[in-house]
Amino acid sequence: MRRVGSVERLAQGLAVVRATDAEYVDIGTSLMNDELDTVGAVVDVFGPVDAPYMAVSPGTNVHLPTLVGAPLYTR
Repeated sequence: MRRVGSVERLAQGLAVVRATDAEYVDIGTSLMNDELDTVGAVVDVFGPVDAPYMAVSPGTNVHLPTLVGAPLYTR
């Protein structure tokens, strides 16, 4: 399991995740929380090359406000 970043804010029904470094995951990659529950998938990568952001579309039954500040992971 690899940490990909943490949720910085919410925008237009998406979670905005700041990547931990310049390496980000591919669009379509599923992300998980600390409990290994899938919270959504990456739908876009944007921002500066050295510290990009990822837009994450939430999965079903995911309450977005609870994700703010939470670290997200991928396998």
